[in-house]
Amino acid sequence: MRVMDDRDIADGDKKTRRQAQLLSHLEKNHYISIEEITGLFGVTTQTARRDIMALEQEGKVRRLHGGATIATPVDPNIYRQRRIDNAEVKERIGQLTAELVADGAAVFLDTGTTCEAVARGLLKRRDLRVVTYSLRVATTLSESSSFAVAVPGGFVRQVDAGVFREETADYIRKFKFDVAIISVSGIDQDGDIGDDDHAEVAAVSAAMRQAERVILAVDSSKFGRRALVRLASLADIDALVTNELPEERLVSLLREHGVSIHC
Repeated sequence: MRVMDDRDIADGDKKTRRQAQLLSHLEKNHYISIEEITGLFGVTTQTARRDIMALEQEGKVRRLHGGATIATPVDPNIYRQRRIDNAEVKERIGQLTAELVADGAAVFLDTGTTCEAVARGLLKRRDLRVVTYSLRVATTLSESSSFAVAVPGGFVRQVDAGVFREETADYIRKFKFDVAIISVSGIDQDGDIGDDDHAEVAAVSAAMRQAERVILAVDSSKFGRRALVRLASLADIDALVTNELPEERLVSLLREHGVSIHC
């Protein structure tokens, strides 16, 4: 039997640090390919695959073809940090988005820190009728005495106060919207937009189908990110509100599909 020496311990520490950094990358970007792991950490493809398999066995990641995605929900501490990161940018996006909504409109408003900023911007409007599954958004909108705000029943997700149950999508399908305002985890290079939660995708998909117009409100950090669950494509939205233009490939796709850009 071989006795573990100092080099083994050092290698183990190095692997532990690498896997912790890999998880940190996934928490921010939601997906990482084998090639990205080899490039970021200077390891072989075999080592990259072993790291993914080890983290999967611990229940921390989910293996996908050619890479991995985060397997656990967003940590509350990470979500709180998101409320701080790019706060001024998100407030600006919220104000710009609100300017695209007419008084008296029927609105679906998604959950998340960007949509919370949109809700604050919407307080300048009057007589809105809003459906949301975010208790934080609903609480903000309830400050206006001229708004009617509806939320589905269900369990409250602690990390962001989203309300979900099996019938949430069916509840949303009962309404018709002048505009659906959504935000997503990522917009990949092919123009697909998505999120990392199946329940959110089902709810937002239902709202998009019931809306005359769809506004996507995201900060520029979402461009080039691949999310776990595909929601739609850029062809399915009518307007993009952001803080700066994405790379030319995505700009070309937006123009090809007639999406108006506001930044």
